[in-house]
Amino acid sequence: MSETAFDPKMLEALVCPMTQATLIYDAEKQELVSKAGKVAFPIRNGIPVMLIDEARPLD
Repeated sequence: MSETAFDPKMLEALVCPMTQATLIYDAEKQELVSKAGKVAFPIRNGIPVMLIDEARPLD
């Protein structure tokens, strides 16, 4: 595996930067989903990119 795996234990310390709500780890898409903010933050090389400008809007 060339990419570094995301450690789900990190979810205990991370919240959505927009809403301060908890996040859900989507292993298939390698994203952290904020249902409250209706966005998904990418995980690159095992590191969550928690920048609002990098978030993908959810439908």
